[in-house]
Amino acid sequence: MARPLIDVADLADLVERGDPVTILDVRYRMGGPPGPEEFAAGHVPGASYVDLDTDLASPPGLRGRHPLPDSAAFEAAMRRVGVSNGRPVVVYDDWSAHAAARCWWLLRHHGHRDVRVLDGGWAAWTAAGLPVATGGEAEAAPGNFTAHTGDLTTVTAGNVQGVSIVIDARAPERYRGEVEPIDPVAGHIPGAVNVPTARNLGPDGRFLPAADLKATYAEVGAVAGADIAVYCGSGVTAAHDVLALEVAGVAAALYPGSWSEWVADPGRPVATSARP
Repeated sequence: MARPLIDVADLADLVERGDPVTILDVRYRMGGPPGPEEFAAGHVPGASYVDLDTDLASPPGLRGRHPLPDSAAFEAAMRRVGVSNGRPVVVYDDWSAHAAARCWWLLRHHGHRDVRVLDGGWAAWTAAGLPVATGGEAEAAPGNFTAHTGDLTTVTAGNVQGVSIVIDARAPERYRGEVEPIDPVAGHIPGAVNVPTARNLGPDGRFLPAADLKATYAEVGAVAGADIAVYCGSGVTAAHDVLALEVAGVAAALYPGSWSEWVADPGRPVATSARP
């Protein structure tokens, strides 16, 4: 199975050599510029655009703001952009790898074993002065990706509190319940601990070394062999913590519905202090 990250120099080599690789641009920022327009203004040569809201999620509802997409719909979306079972995939964004991590997680969850996130994303690519393509995407040759049960697992609202270590990937102030800019209730799942995604990255926007990430997560007991699940607001940025844990050699499940699903039921408990 491929390591979860790839640096810009290695991706540039693949592109220059013309090696078989599917490159997916998943640029998305909440409240930011539209991804397709950003893609048209410049993208990694050969990349295809993937829309987080339509390709990597189902419509919002009782399962949260970004429910997992139907497996058949996800398979069709990935085939449309050229994803094939035996062909490596590289995913990038301009949102500190949050959207890219969601795509990485979904592909791994659905059985693709050679998926990597571009470390540093679009910013690292352009900072390195590497080639940039403009305009709309060229039509990709259809892929043969077949979605099936993969390596990454999930938990549900019904069993997440039975997990030994539940990690909340949101910003500390949201975890503590001091602010809640999106969902109708502030706070966190009782018993959860907080490891915000910002702790996964260095000042250059790249993931910290595996040893540093391992130490960060060990602070909350998230070590290899432990029973771990991660959630966030809607299940998107939680994948960033799952990715960081994978870099550190630690497996974790995702709670896809996350806080937006949890608070949709007023009968579920909520904690609002800094302590679990």
